[in-house]
Amino acid sequence: MIAVSEPLLDGNEKAYLNECIDSGWISSEGPFVERFEKAFAGFIGLEHGVAVTNGTAALETALFAIGIGEGDEVIMPSFTIISCAIACLRLGAKPVLVDIDPETWTMKTEQIECKITNKTKAIMAVHIYGHPVDMDPLLRIKEKYGIKIIEDNAETHGAEYYSKSSGKWLKCGAISDISATSFYANKIVTTGEGGMVLTGNHEYMERARSYRNLCFKPEKRFYHSELGYNFRMTNLQAAVGLAQVEQIERFIAIKRDLGNYYRSKFAGKAGIRFMIEKEWAKSVYWMYSIELDPKLSVNAEQLAKYLKDKGVASRPFFIGMHRQPILRSMGLFEGETYPNSDFASDYGLYLPSGLTLKKTDIDEIAGIIDGFIGSI
Repeated sequence: MIAVSEPLLDGNEKAYLNECIDSGWISSEGPFVERFEKAFAGFIGLEHGVAVTNGTAALETALFAIGIGEGDEVIMPSFTIISCAIACLRLGAKPVLVDIDPETWTMKTEQIECKITNKTKAIMAVHIYGHPVDMDPLLRIKEKYGIKIIEDNAETHGAEYYSKSSGKWLKCGAISDISATSFYANKIVTTGEGGMVLTGNHEYMERARSYRNLCFKPEKRFYHSELGYNFRMTNLQAAVGLAQVEQIERFIAIKRDLGNYYRSKFAGKAGIRFMIEKEWAKSVYWMYSIELDPKLSVNAEQLAKYLKDKGVASRPFFIGMHRQPILRSMGLFEGETYPNSDFASDYGLYLPSGLTLKKTDIDEIAGIIDGFIGSI
């Protein structure tokens, strides 16, 4: 079976883990946590990083840090992982949805302004499958309404966005008030499980550090005026993360090279659309994604089954938040429709995308998909 994703662990991971074991520092108090925070935040171009247990915790911590709470509204795309909604709901806030751009699968920015109310406190820009959100429209909305922007940067480690307003290429995760990322095993930088909050704002950093550590008072331990959680990352995880960050430019080069090779294999093939890269984006092709033309009269689920039978793993696209039974049972998104999200969910999937993937694997995968289309 050609796996969907395998991490590449050929740097200092073992040496740093041995250092943790030899020193006895395996908890969140170990020195690798701070080193990892500084290294990843520095790569993104920000002063502060706050390492946490996973990407969902990072989203919740980031929202807490910017003051999101009971009764607030956060605008986000329907087409994303449920973690984005969970982070809001745990703080008593309400997720408010917009549809996606059918080309990039990122949020449809022209729908945002009509969803703003006097309860709107933030917009969550979720970069998807390695491609950035078009951020300039969000920055204009921020300036007009005073709404905070949070980026979900889990799928775009090292991706860049060209901002016409600033005339610069900016790294995803550093274009907003605060950002949250994940270091799950399929991410470009991994710690197995883990996440980080990133910001240039000292106050937000302090609030994030407090929230991940049970809101202990630094001047009086075991005395609490706010409720937080134990979202601390271990020294062991951070040791792996630091070794990964040391290789991130190499990892991005591999991802882009494989992405371009995938693109060449699918160029001109009827019925298959490979993921796009807009002129204002430098994608890192986190997951090599395709979308089927409905004229083929098959959906992504059928292609996924065919691939599995031939020894190729794949994953379906996100199912929109508006179609999630648990969220609907809570009275959310009543009567709302997001046709672009539905289309992507029905006809999109991603192919093997790990850093250990070889071009010969891609040749095999493309040949199998050719066989599938030929059999229709």
